[in-house]
Amino acid sequence: MGAIKKDILIGMLVAFFATFGGIYLYLEYFSRYEFNETLQFIKKGNLFGKVLSLAAVSNLFVFFVFIKKQQDNRAKGVLLATILIALTTVVFKII
Repeated sequence: MGAIKKDILIGMLVAFFATFGGIYLYLEYFSRYEFNETLQFIKKGNLFGKVLSLAAVSNLFVFFVFIKKQQDNRAKGVLLATILIALTTVVFKII
């Protein structure tokens, strides 16, 4: 695997981790309800896409950190992961 592909993969993994970390932080610390209860509200209200898109905002921070460090290929990975998350959000909106 080339160094460029490896950096893009690292960027994607960091972006997915940041997104799911954002979801966890929202559910655990910012929701008024317990973790499992909040998950049930999300499921019942079909809000997966909205929560996912809200959590993807953390990718903006990660993207700019990689740009500032001049790690452009990792920033490309973050961008690709964010596009995949956006497409997933669209799928949840359609379903």
